[in-house]
Amino acid sequence: MAQPFDLIILTNGPGEVTTWLRPVVQAVRAHWGSLPRISVVLAPCSHSTGQEAAIARSYPEVDRVQAAKHFFPFLLWGKTAESWSWFSQGVVLFLGGDQFFPLVIGKRLGFKTLIYAEWEARWWRWIDAFGVMNAQVLAKIPPKYQAKFQVVGDLMVDISQEAQQTRTTPIIGLLPGSKGMKLAQGVPLLVATASVIRRQRPAVKFLLPVAPTITVQTLLHYGDRQRNPMVKRFAAPAIELCHTGDQPYLQVADGTQIQLVTDFPAHQDLRQCQLCLTTVGANTAELGALGLPMLVLLPTQQLDAMRAWDGIPGLIAKIPWLGTWFVRWLNRRIITHARKHQVRYAWPNIWAKKDIVPELLGELDPETLGALVLDYLDHPEKLKAMQASLQACRGEAGAAHKLTLMIGDLLHLTTVDLGHQPPPVHPQDSRLNQGE
Repeated sequence: MAQPFDLIILTNGPGEVTTWLRPVVQAVRAHWGSLPRISVVLAPCSHSTGQEAAIARSYPEVDRVQAAKHFFPFLLWGKTAESWSWFSQGVVLFLGGDQFFPLVIGKRLGFKTLIYAEWEARWWRWIDAFGVMNAQVLAKIPPKYQAKFQVVGDLMVDISQEAQQTRTTPIIGLLPGSKGMKLAQGVPLLVATASVIRRQRPAVKFLLPVAPTITVQTLLHYGDRQRNPMVKRFAAPAIELCHTGDQPYLQVADGTQIQLVTDFPAHQDLRQCQLCLTTVGANTAELGALGLPMLVLLPTQQLDAMRAWDGIPGLIAKIPWLGTWFVRWLNRRIITHARKHQVRYAWPNIWAKKDIVPELLGELDPETLGALVLDYLDHPEKLKAMQASLQACRGEAGAAHKLTLMIGDLLHLTTVDLGHQPPPVHPQDSRLNQGE
C-alpha cells in the first residue's frame, strides 16, 4: 500500500493560478485520489491582484494555501505561517515564479523537484525532472541532461480545451487593458469602435471583461469626457453604468450596450467571442493560449501619456510646443523602427516569430478599426485561419495529466498503488517543517 505524500505547488501570478494550477490539481486528484496532500505556496508577483490565495483556496482539490506575503520566511527558514507539517516523502512542483525556488525548497525538505517550463528551463543539473511545453524548449538543453526532460504539452491548451460555447450572434470581446496609460486610450477607442460597428451591424454584441485590478468605476472614469481628454479625441460617446438584474453593462449614449464580465478569469465568456480587440500586453498571451482571434491595438496617441513620465523624456514632453514636437518625433521614430526591424509586440507573434495576429500600430481611429472588424466578420475563413495558427504555435493538450504521471514516477508510484486509499491525515503521521 502506497504511503501518502505531499505535493507542494509553487506558483505566483493570477494567470498561473487560474490557467496552470487549476488543471493540474484537478488531474492530480482525479488520478491519485486522496494519496497526495496538495499544498499551494504562492510567491510574490509584480502582476498580483491580491486574490491569488483566495482563488487557490476555492479549488476543492487543494488542501491548504499559503499567501505570497509569507513566502520568504518559508524559502529562507522552512517555516510556514501556519506551521505546516510534512510527510516523509513529497514533490515540489513549479508552476510559476523563479525556478530557483523549487531547488531550495526541495533540498530543504528532502523532496523531489519537478519544473513545468513553458519557454525556458533552468537549473537542470540539480532539478530532478522537467515537463516542458514543446520540443523547442528541449532543444536548448545539453544532451547529457535531456533524460530528465519530457515534452508534456501546454497547460494553457488544457484550459482552452474545455467546452466552448457557440452562438449564431457575433460577439466581439473588448479588452482595454488594466493600467492607467492603456485605459486612457483603450476605453474611449473601444467604446467608439463598438458604436461604429453597431451602426453597420446592429445584431453584433459586445462584452468587456473587467480586469481584477480595476473596477467598473475605473472604466467610467476613463470614459468621462471631463476626466479623460482622449474621449474627445476619439469622438467616443458618453457611457453610463446600468444593470439588467445582477448583470452590469455599459450603456453608450448612441444605444450600444457593452456587457461587463466581472468574474475572473473570464475564459467561459471570452470563448463565446468570434474576435477580440485588445491592447498589447498579457491579454494577448491569454487570448492566444485560448486560441481566440484578435486584433492587437497599439495606438500611438498613447505617446501623449509621456507627459506623465518621470525623468528627462517626461520633462521634455511637458515643454510647450517643444513637447508636442518631441512626442510626434518619437511617435514617428517608434513606428519607423518597428516596421523596419519587424518588431513584434503581441505574444502570439513573438512565440511564433511571425505575424499570426494583426498588430495595428499608428494613430488608430474608430471608423477604420470598425471597418476592419466587419471585414473579418464577413470573412469567417480569415478568423478560422488565425485560430488555427494560434493553436499551432502552442503545445499540445494533456500537459496536466502528463505532469501527474511524472509526479508518480518521481516517487516510484504506479496505478497499482491506488488500490487502497491512504488513511486521513493526522499530525502525528508527518514530520514538522524543517527549520522550526
